[in-house]
Amino acid sequence: MAAALSWLKIKLTPNFLEDPLPPPPVILRMMTSSILLFMGTAFVLSVRASVIASHARPLAVNGLSNSLHRRDDGKHILDGQVPITAFDRPVPNTYLNNKTKPYWVNGGALPEVSFQIGETYSGLVPIDDTGRELFFWFVPSTNPLAKDEITIWLNGGPGCSSLIGFFQENGPVIWQPGTQGPVPNTWAWNNLTNMVFIEQPVGTGYSPGTPNITDEVGLAEQFLAFWKNYVDLFDLHDRKIYITGESYAGEYIPFISAAMLDKNDTQYFNLKGNLIYDPLLGDPDLSRQVTAGAFIKHHAPFFQFNDTFLAEIKNISEFCAFDTFREQALTFPPTDNLPDYPPNWESPDCEIWEKIIDAAQIINPVFNIYRIADTGPILSTVMENPYDDVYVEGEVNLPYFDRSDVKKALHVPDSTEWSECSNIDVFATPLGAGDQSAPSALEGGPLQQVIEATNNVIIAHGDLDYVLLANGSLFALNNLTFNGQRGFSEPPVCPFYVPYHDEPFSGSVSGAGVQGGYVSERGLTFIGVNQAGHEGPEYAPSASYRQLEFLLGRISSLQEVSGFTTQPDVEQSKGELGRGTWWPRDGGI
Repeated sequence: MAAALSWLKIKLTPNFLEDPLPPPPVILRMMTSSILLFMGTAFVLSVRASVIASHARPLAVNGLSNSLHRRDDGKHILDGQVPITAFDRPVPNTYLNNKTKPYWVNGGALPEVSFQIGETYSGLVPIDDTGRELFFWFVPSTNPLAKDEITIWLNGGPGCSSLIGFFQENGPVIWQPGTQGPVPNTWAWNNLTNMVFIEQPVGTGYSPGTPNITDEVGLAEQFLAFWKNYVDLFDLHDRKIYITGESYAGEYIPFISAAMLDKNDTQYFNLKGNLIYDPLLGDPDLSRQVTAGAFIKHHAPFFQFNDTFLAEIKNISEFCAFDTFREQALTFPPTDNLPDYPPNWESPDCEIWEKIIDAAQIINPVFNIYRIADTGPILSTVMENPYDDVYVEGEVNLPYFDRSDVKKALHVPDSTEWSECSNIDVFATPLGAGDQSAPSALEGGPLQQVIEATNNVIIAHGDLDYVLLANGSLFALNNLTFNGQRGFSEPPVCPFYVPYHDEPFSGSVSGAGVQGGYVSERGLTFIGVNQAGHEGPEYAPSASYRQLEFLLGRISSLQEVSGFTTQPDVEQSKGELGRGTWWPRDGGI
């Protein structure tokens, strides 16, 4: 199992999967940001000539004649409501004092950013006295409901920078692939809560030092040492803590959270919940092989495989008992006789996940495993060059966070080399064996502990992710005992409602209406999100924003028909929501 975990290195933009076999060329491509019509129960297509949109005309969403409003005045601010664009916000510098002054970031002077991003702080905080430190970027919220909380964001990898999240997902400024420049992020999570983006473990991004951990227990120990120093620096004692992230953070977050709970110290470690996107929870090989055949059948228009290849995949799935295993694993309530693995599933003859990638790449040379609906051409990104073989080396082509002027602005030594994902193994195991921890979702493991302690764990998974498949996460959870019972009593068929909302920028991928389906029982929620890929906040920002509101307790239910708490005056749907739109109506995938 440790070997399986060691090669699941998720690099977000550009994307690759580090595998003991030579990776397919497709995986070295960056994320495209093609915008599709939202299918299912809602779609919104808006093309505006101006950067800041005026009030939109009424659009039909979910077949109802409600308006999808836009507003550009930033007024009518109520309790818990903040202006929808970063440049509307004042800069209060609430946390600025003699201790924090060395970390203060001039939010109006970031390279290439033409607007004020607000009060932020960044830099290095030590883990111990050995030279090991972790880099953070702290983004305080102006939302009055956030005064007693702090939310952590972690990207995956292992060894991928959380500045991916900051700059392309849920930070105050986003510069997405293929776009001309950075813009204020309407769906910045600091509109709701105090956010801190942390590059960890040691060896990730700007975080210096020689890695010396071998598993998640060691990783959590170092994180908690850093966190205690960070809390002291910004006087964040007794804050409610929420830990969020994606991908390999499905390992990071439960282990860090369990370590916090074990401390029994609410002054520093007052954990209140987790929100994890497209996570690694169980055995990644098993979840891929068992669900891949059904995945391509369900998403057939994106693959366009011929009958011969489909018959081959079907025969392999049947021979290797993948279909039988999947059907048992996705039975609700769960059956009592599910084996740990299908028979002979590790045989080379049972390998179908990579076989599908190879075939998809022949048909579509820019096939993207991180979101199968994406198309070419491959877009440029400031996080890293997509075509290293044709770009000229030099400062002008450095990733944004490896530029000298950016490092100076963020209080990082100029000698530090930054990369989107670490070029070294962040787990110091012999022969590069990687993370030696078992999966987080095993019986009696850290995920179970966190669910039972907080009753507030959310797992959200994009429908179009082929790196870690949604049904792989679902069957791992359905086989987990928590709060006295195993799995879920029903599939994720409740409608996941995303409010109609103001959107000041054209070209947004932020949908509204019913955007998937969910199930929530005994402190654990699973959400299948339509049209989303591996990175939830990037591909479904408004949906992710709603999920964060649920995590923070700002709304009572994911099917609640109400406006965003930061945009409460926008008119909402008045019709019946019906069934969730993620789980297929034939009963399974």
